[in-house]
Amino acid sequence: MGEGTPGSSSRLSLSLIRDFELRRGDTVLEVAPIAQRLIGFLALQGNRSVRRAYVSGSLWLDAPESRASASLRSAIWRSPTCNGAPLVGASNTHLWLQPDLKVDLHAAAERARRVLDLPSLDASSVDINRELSDYADDVLVGWYDEWVIAERERFRQLRLHVLDQLGELLLRAHRYSEAVQVGLVAVASEPLRESAHRLLVRAHLCEGNLAEALRQYRTYADLLARELRVRPSAAMEGLISDAMTAASTSAWGTETRMAKALSPPAAG
Repeated sequence: MGEGTPGSSSRLSLSLIRDFELRRGDTVLEVAPIAQRLIGFLALQGNRSVRRAYVSGSLWLDAPESRASASLRSAIWRSPTCNGAPLVGASNTHLWLQPDLKVDLHAAAERARRVLDLPSLDASSVDINRELSDYADDVLVGWYDEWVIAERERFRQLRLHVLDQLGELLLRAHRYSEAVQVGLVAVASEPLRESAHRLLVRAHLCEGNLAEALRQYRTYADLLARELRVRPSAAMEGLISDAMTAASTSAWGTETRMAKALSPPAAG
């Protein structure tokens, strides 16, 4: 036990979601910006070694080869070590990160694939608070290198689909309050994404909150009209139309509103 505690407290973990942060245990390490770019680039390549020429050419696109190589050597030299071993491993031809480095983006992507395959939720299958935290933000916000932008878009699409799936599973599990929270995060992430707004409308209807559902629908319809000059899809219009029809009759009961809101939306 005496040996295990220091080992765990000295392990390095890297955050790429939201912003760059390197930790040794609970301690945040200061990393020079030039080394941050190198570590971030290598982390986005996955658990594999990368040719030095490819790294220098990607990180210093406009610099002559000799200057790019010199900048790369400086970035390697300024990268931190862990237990006496360099975080960035290097040979004459390739670079790599320590294989035991924990990267939050890798873990989030792996969990995302599991969530997308889930047929239903049980009490222990998903930590909703953790998922909302990890899937609420983009990769390396504020970094504008082409290699970051490409990865940011890939992860953005993944996390938006995960939020859609989580919301759907929560509705089926009658966990409406959590479905609302997921929908709010999804709408904030992509305000023009209809599936996110439709999730919120359905969750409000399941709770019997017709006014909230209508408010959400109108917010989305106004946004679409203002930004794209189009209307919501037939699926969204039908959802609202059915809810209004039911509300105008004695049919606005628990079973009716849940059946309408939980039925799979039509394509569109």
